[in-house]
Amino acid sequence: MSLESENKRITHVCNLLHSALVPIRILTHVSWDSSVREQFFAQGAKELPQVSYPAFDAQKTLAIVAEARRYIKDSSIDKWLNRHCHTIENSARMLSACGSKDFFKYSSELYGSPLSSLPDESTTSYALAKQFDSLIQSFTRIDMGSPPPACHLAQTVADEMTVAVQAMFKEEAPKIEIVDELSANALAGSDRIRIRRNACFTDKDINQLIQHEAYIHVATSLNGLAQNDLKILGASHPGTTKTQEGLAVFAEFITGSMDIDRMRRLADRILAIQMAIEGADFLQVYQYFLSRTGKEEQAFENARRVFRGGVLTGGAPFTKDVVYLDGLLRVHNFLRTLVTTGRGDCLRLLFCGKLDIEDIPIIYELKERGLCKAPKYLPPWASDMRFLLCQLAYSSFLNGIDLSQIKQHYNVLLEKVPKFE
Repeated sequence: MSLESENKRITHVCNLLHSALVPIRILTHVSWDSSVREQFFAQGAKELPQVSYPAFDAQKTLAIVAEARRYIKDSSIDKWLNRHCHTIENSARMLSACGSKDFFKYSSELYGSPLSSLPDESTTSYALAKQFDSLIQSFTRIDMGSPPPACHLAQTVADEMTVAVQAMFKEEAPKIEIVDELSANALAGSDRIRIRRNACFTDKDINQLIQHEAYIHVATSLNGLAQNDLKILGASHPGTTKTQEGLAVFAEFITGSMDIDRMRRLADRILAIQMAIEGADFLQVYQYFLSRTGKEEQAFENARRVFRGGVLTGGAPFTKDVVYLDGLLRVHNFLRTLVTTGRGDCLRLLFCGKLDIEDIPIIYELKERGLCKAPKYLPPWASDMRFLLCQLAYSSFLNGIDLSQIKQHYNVLLEKVPKFE
């Protein structure tokens, strides 16, 4: 078959898979109405919330995927397309299983779980979260200085984000909307970024949201939508979530937008998911978050993230939030490998659309076929790589040092220094 015919076949399958994804709006489908929160607090936060989900008919999605499979062969690109098929099928089945234990089965397969092994086959997100939590606890005695005012209103965030997106995306800049109900403090799509009206933001939060939501999620959405021959790159789904969220959290790190509170929130979500897997119900997880934040509304929202779509009596949570630390580790190690192997040329491929790190060889092959366009939008830290490459090279060098001997030396040194308030 000619290159032109093969390219048309690949494009046709991508179009089919994109259409199969249209009805799959996972976060929208598993969201809770505001009345659930109101009733929970009206009952003194002592009874399990009453939640129901709309029915989801997976058959249309499954039928489109089955049609796409008819055109799939056995090349490396076809195996990539087949992975998309599998993810889309399980996404549809997960939505059909909302409110049941099967929801957790599909969620774990799509996003992983706290005890899923990372690429080194020994580390887990749960172990990473526990280590972060332990380190963060050790910082509580340190005076980090007086932070700026802790609560910026949603309008302040919207104003600053508007300036940022217009500067970067110009005529394609997304609208910034303030909304009453949202599954997170902010949520980005290709054409709008929504900010929750009653959320409270710190100075770090504002830049963090710009780096995370605008410069990563909006950028990869617009770059993906520009892939006319590969529409699947313009659609978000669980198969790309680890890399997309990992890139977004890495962006927070590399730009200095990350802080201790943000890292604690990411770690706490993983610890809470594992609690729920082991049988903790919504009330127990709510109390856990309340002990961590001291804020009832925030504790409810955090617990809701764990149980949305799942079983409120425990044992079957929504595992999406494990991807933030899991994805961060994957992205950081991938970028370090690019530097140590002299393959910085592959960095821009990560931004061609909604994709997974494991897709990079296929993205390159599709680029060589003339099907994949170079990304139009790159976050500032990726478009000017001078600092990035320097930081990653230094990080890679440190990774090769035996820390045990160094720790022993400095532990002896610090024994002479008493702890002080």
